[in-house]
This record gives sequence, structure tokens and C-alpha cells, in this order.
Amino acid sequence: MLSFNNLSLRRGSNLLFQEVSFTDHKKKKVGLVGSNGTGKTTLFKMIQGDFESDAGEFNYPPDLRIACLDQEVPGSDELALSYVLSGDHKLLEIQNAITRAEEDGDYSSLGDLHSKFEDHDGFSAKSRAEQLMVGLGFTESDFEKALKDFSGGWRVRLNLARTLMKPSDLLLLDEPTNHLDLDTIIWLGNWIKSFQGALLLISHDREFLDECVDHIAHIHNQQIELYSGNYSQFEIRKAAKLAELESNYNAQQREIAHMQNFVRRFKAKATKARQAQSRIKALERMELIAPAHIDSPFHFKIPETDKISNPLMTLEGAELGYTNSIVSNVGVSFRPGDRIGLLGVNGAGKSTLVKSLTGDIDLLEGLKRDGKNLVVGYFSQHQVDDLDLQKSAIQHIQNIDEKATESEIRNFLGGFNFRGDKAKDSIENFSGGEKARLALAKIAFQKPNLLLMDEPTNHLDMDMRQALTVALQEFGGAILLISHDRHLLANTVDEFLIIDKGKLSRFNGDLEDYRKLILRGSIDLESIKIEPEAKTKLDKKEIKEIKTRILVLEKSLKRLQRKLSETENHLNSPDSYKDESGPNLHDLLRDQVNLASQIEQTEDEWFELNQHLEDSS
Repeated sequence: MLSFNNLSLRRGSNLLFQEVSFTDHKKKKVGLVGSNGTGKTTLFKMIQGDFESDAGEFNYPPDLRIACLDQEVPGSDELALSYVLSGDHKLLEIQNAITRAEEDGDYSSLGDLHSKFEDHDGFSAKSRAEQLMVGLGFTESDFEKALKDFSGGWRVRLNLARTLMKPSDLLLLDEPTNHLDLDTIIWLGNWIKSFQGALLLISHDREFLDECVDHIAHIHNQQIELYSGNYSQFEIRKAAKLAELESNYNAQQREIAHMQNFVRRFKAKATKARQAQSRIKALERMELIAPAHIDSPFHFKIPETDKISNPLMTLEGAELGYTNSIVSNVGVSFRPGDRIGLLGVNGAGKSTLVKSLTGDIDLLEGLKRDGKNLVVGYFSQHQVDDLDLQKSAIQHIQNIDEKATESEIRNFLGGFNFRGDKAKDSIENFSGGEKARLALAKIAFQKPNLLLMDEPTNHLDMDMRQALTVALQEFGGAILLISHDRHLLANTVDEFLIIDKGKLSRFNGDLEDYRKLILRGSIDLESIKIEPEAKTKLDKKEIKEIKTRILVLEKSLKRLQRKLSETENHLNSPDSYKDESGPNLHDLLRDQVNLASQIEQTEDEWFELNQHLEDSS
């Protein structure tokens, strides 16, 4: 469908692609990945015809219908629902033609036009547009609001709804999750899975990529290489390629050993709680992908204060809100080592809770107690917006500690990839991702013992997200995390709180349970109620059957883990990449992925059965 033949492309003096040959076939769902600045968005613009290549050929069928997500929505008086409906240009043309024919009394044409209208599903268009808007978080009262009345983030959502409304054979989505919350991302992923056309998706959300794509197009060294499978499978194959160089192989072994040690330590202290078991599985998957990031420019830690309090912070009987209460009767404490993810639909009060904890919003009622040695590290989008554009990265850190030497600061900033002139130049020309990195660096330099993080991964690329995940894993203080990045949540938090119907309560499930809630069938997400599940008593026969099945699963797990260990021993041996007479590398990688998948499925059943026994006791 899309064909690139020896294509070369420059933007200014920067060579993005050199003699690229690449074909994207019909109905493929492809994730387009690569470091920031490698040309992903530029490629989208070329596909849309915004500019031509410098050399080579780019072709696609003349009747190909392309829908592309625009990043900007101008404020105007046009109504939101009308704007979304206008995404279907053909339908709009038919409607305008019907209006003209009625005004002109051209009744001979009306019959044919109404037939075209019906063939184009015109009668269901309004309903489909409304469903898209509700799925993306809008309420019925938003349908008749003017575009100018929405914030920038909500206008992007309107653009997304308008794009999805357009009939297309090829859908181009550039970072569609940046302004979405977790609930909406789950909805969008489900919509994309049902989409019948081809997809090119730019995203730094690995869980979203895994959910939505069946191929990965990797931009690297001015080339595009196509891989079958999702992003996690791509990372494993990328790791194998990197391992072909001995220096890379040695670095990978150190990274694997580090992750294995971390997983062992976590297992030793983990409970049987569902969230803890889910995190164990997530961490074990990280062992597979960690070697793919050894060439990352980001390597940093978040140091902690020398002194600590227990508890660090407590809310008692708190009423949270601006003038009226949004969340009532909040009682929560944060202790060293707490790692909490905060869930809830858009507008439930997640950010209100965080701002109340930081003191940006005063409590309407109740008490807030801070520990004597509390040091809060707070990340939100306004922290990024409040950076002084005239100052350098070094100067921003010097403002925190005037006694710190420039050498110390440079070494620290190097872990965030601010090196050389980048560290000393003013940040006015920094990208959104670079500013977010600097805001995170400022927080880390303060040595916090309580991290409050509201969507810290916006604008960060894959390597930086991986580095942040590892840094949060190793952080010894307490964490409260709001994020739409499920990979970050799964690998860094042990328990979840949820705000629902104005109440803060513990969520006893994991992210998969939360996803099922969102996709339960009701578009009205506010109708979700989180209630403890009723205990079901099991008779002796049922208990015996479950215990027998658990034993069978444990035997299967041992067998599968032994096979996986043998496979990984082959992969970890440098000889596997040099000796052509040995096992085929691609076969080993395929076996590794299949065995890991079988182990995951077996573990899922094992966890569910054990949970069933616990719940019934």
C-alpha cells in the first residue's frame, strides 16, 4: 500500500533518511519508533504530501483514503459535535448538496442524494460521532460547546475524535495518548483493535503499542527496518542484535544481573497480594527488555535525604477541593517504601488530591500532618511550564544548591543527557521532552523522600521512560503516581488507590482488573463502582480439585522455566552469535517469546486459583 524505494530526505541540513526501501502492506498495524529527532513526524508529513523527498520514490494507490491526527485545533465558534462530524468530508459534501438541492427546488437530484447519504451511513453519523466523543471523555453537555471554550488538551481530543470519524484505509496517529488519561487510552486501544484499515502509529507508550500493533518500523541510522510482532518482541530482537558486539554483550550481562538481583529482592519481601504478584510478573518481563536499552543516553538515580520520618505525611478527615468538596473524608498516610498508583476517571479528583498534598490547595476541612524530615519531590506539567527559559540547565540546578560545583552538576545532568553546550545554553529552544527531563532532574537533585508524580512520562521517549522506570524502582522513599503509562505503573507501584464518586478507597485488583472495569460495556465511566467482592464458600471437593490443578500448574511452570532457562543460556552465550553451526538465532528468539508467553498464562491461572482459595477461606 505504501512503498518507499531508495528514498532520501533532508530537513534543512539534517539528513533523516538515506536510500530507504520499505513497504507497508494493507491492513498492517505498524508502530513507528525511534529516538526523538529521527524523522517520525516528518515521515507522516511527507505521506500527507506536505513536502517531497530529496531522492527516490514514494508511492501509494490514488484512491487510498488517509486520515491523520492533527496536533493543533484553532479556537473558533464551531460547535464540538459539528466539528467531529466534519471529519467525514464525503458525508459533509453530500449533506451540503442535499441542502442546495432543497433550496433550489431540485427535487430530481434529491432522490439520488438521499440514496448516497444512506449508502454512506449518514443516518448513524451523529450517533457514531457522539459515541466517539463520549469514549474520549466528553459528556453530553460538551456536544454543543464551541471549540474556543475547550483547553488545548481537550481540543486535541476533539481532533482525535474527528480523525477517527473519517472513513479511512490508512490511519496516521502521532502520539495520540499524550493528552489522554488511562481510562481513555484503554478505550482508544480497544477501538484501534477493531479498526479494519491499516495503521501507522507513533507512540512512546509501550503497553499501547503492544496492544495496537502487529509490526514495528524502527528508524535508526537513517534507515527504516520492519519487524513482525509488537514492541516487546521488537525489544527482544533488538537486544539480540546489540549483543552481537562483545562490548554490548558484556554491558547487557551487567544489566541483566542488575535486574535479576532487583527482582529477587522484591520477591523476597512481596506478599501474595494481587498487585504485588502482578508487579513480579512485570519485573520479570523487564529482564527481557532491559538489554535493549544499554545504548540509552539516560542513566540516573533519585537520591534520598539522609534523614527520614515515619509517617512522611498524613491526611485525616480531609475535604479536598477549591470552593466545593471534590473528594470527601480522606484519610491516608504515606510511609517510607510506600509505592502507590492513583486511579480514577478524568475529573474524579486525582490532581486535586496531589495538589492538596503539596499545599498548592488548602484543605477545606480536616488535618494534614507533615513529618519532621519530609522532603517532597513534586512533578506536574506546571513544573515544566514554570521553568525559566532564559536560564541554562546548570543554572536551574545551581538555584537549588548554590554550593554545588559546576563539575558536580555537569556529572549529575549527564545522566539526563544534558552534556556539553546543552547543559550551559539557555533552555528556550528545548523541546517538550527536554524540558520534562530537566524538571525531573531538578526533583531528583533535591533528594526527596516522598515523590508525588502527575503524568511524568508526557513527551518522554522510550529510553527516558525506561530510565525513569528503573530510577523509581530503586527509589527508597514513598511514591504516589498518577500516570497513563501502564508499563510505568506495573513496574513501580505495589498497590492502588482509586477516587470514585468523591471517595478515596483502596483498589484491590491490578491494572488488568481496572482495564476490564473500563471495558465492562458501559461508556459512562462514572458509573463504575468499586466494591469488595463477596466471598464464595467452596466445598471440600472443589478445594481438592483446585489444589490438584495448582500442583499440575506448578509442575508445568517448572518444566517451562527449565526450557526458558536453557533457551536463554543459548542466547546469553556469545558463541550463539558467532557459530553458524549452533542453534538458529531467530528460532531461539521465537522460542524465548513463546515460552515466556506460556509461562505468563500458566502463572495467571496459578495466581487466580490461589486467590480463589484465599478469598473463600
